[in-house]
Amino acid sequence: MDSSFVLYLGRHTLETALLLSAPILLTCMVVGIIVTLLQAVTSIRDMTLTIVPKLLAVGVVTLLFGGWMLQVLLRFTNEVFSHIQNIGQ
Repeated sequence: MDSSFVLYLGRHTLETALLLSAPILLTCMVVGIIVTLLQAVTSIRDMTLTIVPKLLAVGVVTLLFGGWMLQVLLRFTNEVFSHIQNIGQ
């Protein structure tokens, strides 16, 4: 195992983590901006108003993209374990 493989594995790990977290993070950002604009327009200052819509949106996005996220994670895990197996031989 050389340093280029370690860098490849680290980069691939970070890319996979970003890919898996992107739908949820983008949803939280969009819902947060919408709720903040709604609060600014209506002058409502309740902090719990921002949490509930985000939780509902994250739940819906997880249900919609959960299968795809699991497939990506399983593909990455299989690739890592195959590299581990090749190193052991």
